[in-house]
Amino acid sequence: MDELNGKVAVVTGGASGIGKAVALALAAESMKVVVADIEQPPLDSTVAEIEMAGGVASGVVCDVSDWESVDRLRARCESVFGPADVVMNNAGVAGGGSISALDLKAWEWTLAVNLWGVIHGVKAFLPAMIERGSGHVINTASIAGHLTSTGMGAYNASKHAVIAFSETLQQEMLEGDTGVGVTCLCPGFVATNIINSERNRQERYLDPGPDLGSDVGDSLDGTQLGDAGSAIADLYAAQMDPAKVAEQVVAAIRANQFWLFTDDLADGMIRERHADIERKATPRKRSHLVELMLEGDS
Repeated sequence: MDELNGKVAVVTGGASGIGKAVALALAAESMKVVVADIEQPPLDSTVAEIEMAGGVASGVVCDVSDWESVDRLRARCESVFGPADVVMNNAGVAGGGSISALDLKAWEWTLAVNLWGVIHGVKAFLPAMIERGSGHVINTASIAGHLTSTGMGAYNASKHAVIAFSETLQQEMLEGDTGVGVTCLCPGFVATNIINSERNRQERYLDPGPDLGSDVGDSLDGTQLGDAGSAIADLYAAQMDPAKVAEQVVAAIRANQFWLFTDDLADGMIRERHADIERKATPRKRSHLVELMLEGDS
């Protein structure tokens, strides 16, 4: 999709991190941008920032884990700007914890947002793209969709699934000669606040038991880790600027590029995993992704 000027984009998880940066970048390309997020205050702030820069945007509070909410997002987009030309299914959470201890509600939450959010976004916006014979879908996966770090079972599973879903979607779009492009974004370490995603955990995904969130918090949620959480948050803040990822996303849309890795930091670990698969070998003990981040920061 070479020409973006005047076209319509939808970005979920668009009020912070990568989503916000992409929304700003697409607006700078003179696209009309629908910014969707579950948090109202940062959503309003993002829309205001786009408009102050001379862009055109509309904000919609949206829970991507809920089909009716995503369908309302589609309807709002079409009523305000028309059908979407670009859809970025970006909203995500960092549900973590060991598989043996993680409660079922945490599994439901992580998969509902990270995987079902992508499924809902594609289901809502793809038919109109196919009908028009043009469009582009960006699904945010992760390098964790190519690796399997311990303590991240729910997150790993959700991102591996997004990659499989995106690959299948891309092949179907080619097979049907639909004119719809697909990009699978696999970010490495980016300066976002994903480790604090517990702040947006919906009530229906809360475990009513006495140990609510303890395993999730001990693993990934910086708000519940004390000094260690603060150190991890500082480490994340020092990673790649989301604006650089946004530049890569815009370029990928224009080039109809499927794979989009934000950096090559995990390339060695991915090659190692692929080698084990090719040899049909029992996986060896591997470094954790956080260790990789520490090595890259040293």
